[in-house]
Parts: sequence; structure tokens; C-alpha cells
Amino acid sequence: MFVSPMLLHKSEQPFEDSAYITELKVDGIRLILSKFNGQTKLYTRHHNEVTSKFPELHRLNLPDGIILDGEIIVTDLEGKPDFEAMMERFQSKRSEHDIQYCVFDILYYKDQSITHLPLLKRKDIIEQLIENGQHLAKVQWVEGNAPAYFELTKQHGLEGIVQKRINSDYQISKRSKDWLKVINYKYTKAYITGLRKGEFGLLLGIEDRGIIKPAGIMEFVPPLARKQFYGQYRELIIGEDKKFIHLDPKIKCQVKFRNFTKKGMLRIPSFVDFET
Repeated sequence: MFVSPMLLHKSEQPFEDSAYITELKVDGIRLILSKFNGQTKLYTRHHNEVTSKFPELHRLNLPDGIILDGEIIVTDLEGKPDFEAMMERFQSKRSEHDIQYCVFDILYYKDQSITHLPLLKRKDIIEQLIENGQHLAKVQWVEGNAPAYFELTKQHGLEGIVQKRINSDYQISKRSKDWLKVINYKYTKAYITGLRKGEFGLLLGIEDRGIIKPAGIMEFVPPLARKQFYGQYRELIIGEDKKFIHLDPKIKCQVKFRNFTKKGMLRIPSFVDFET
């Protein structure tokens, strides 16, 4: 049984408010787990059934009549979520990466919907229901203290935090300001080295010891910045192929991104401003 999950709004900065709890934002894949009539089913947030991909989760000691919401992760040698390793496991049946399902909400309990209950009541049920183990864990949370918690995620290189209103109900399939994510972005200077044909995207490069090396494609550029770019790029064209128009890397910009991939690419780069 699938329930379309509640989604997060963005917040640029954490704030102190005792009306919110603070959770660690774990860097994985959103997963809905349901168990009815002895059968466990697993779904992504887009309603793709992925039950067969994660046989470890079929054997969890969970009661019938529940639906859980959480993130499935793979951790690195330091115990931190490793998104690239998670995607390797998700995309390949031969991957040996060990997974863990990190639960932060419960939508059905004893065959009944409990989405109307306040968040802290649902957290109490999770606390009673779930024991941390190899493949299952509860997402830890604290009352308030978001700025301090966010600083800890920055110190340890984690993805960020989520602030949730303590009396919020679970709003199925809605993006609600009752749940706010604050991402621990990194920032860097990049050069625009090309333009993707068709769907918009800018090729980026980063300077490394005097050489500009490929750093990925940036799709998140606001309309005013796109307009400014379109007014400059034509005089910088140095070639093109079927997919890209290649540019002399004269346009510099500040970008924010989640982290560097193992291949040195920027993960989910977003435009901040042009640099002169």
C-alpha cells in the first residue's frame, strides 16, 4: 500500500523555536515501507515499487498494519551517509553495499491511518515500535536547538537538518512549511565552459593548478541570470557538437552545491552570482 509522502520546503538558515523539533537530514533515497497481511512493500516517493531491490528489509521485525516513512542510506567507513554508494546499490543488483532504513515518521499503525495525530505522538509510536539494528534505525531528533545542530552538521560534513513543527499532522502529498530543510551547502568559483542544447544546462569547470577541469552541469539558474548569460555567450563560442555549444571559459560564477562526487564533479550545483 502506497501513501504519497509529505514534502519539505527550503529554509536558507536555521532558527531557534521551541515549537519545532530538529532532525538530522540523512543523505539517501526517500522510501515508504508498508507491511500488510505479512507482506512488506517498498516504494520510492514517486510510487515506483522497489521491493525486490532490498531483500534485507523484508526480514525486519515489524508488526502488520503499518506504513513507515524514511530514508534508505549506505554509510561510508566513517559512518556518514554516502549518496553515491547508495545510488550504486539502488541501480545494481550486484552491489554489495549494506543498507539501512532510517525511519522518521509513521503513517499507519494497527491498520489505521494516524496521519492526523500530532508529530510528537507519532514519534512516540516510532519509539515504542522500532529498535535500532543493522538495517533499521530511528532518525534522532531534539527539541529546538536548530542553529547549534546545524553547526554540528557543518563541522562533520553532513547534509543538513530538518525543522518540523511539533504539532504538525502528516500532510499527504503536500509540500508544507511545517517541515523545513536547511542544507549545508558548499560554495566555489566555477567557469562556464558550455551550454547544453535542448534542455537548459551550463557546463561548468573548476580551476585546478592552472587547468580548468570539467565539474558537471548546472541546471538551477534563475531567469535574470540566464538572460544576462544569453547576452554574453555568443561571442565566446569556440565549437559545438550534437549536445553542447562549447565556450571560451571567460564567464565566472559563484555556485553552491551539496558535495564533490568521487570523480570531482559538483553534486546538484546551483547558481549564486556572476563574478567579475
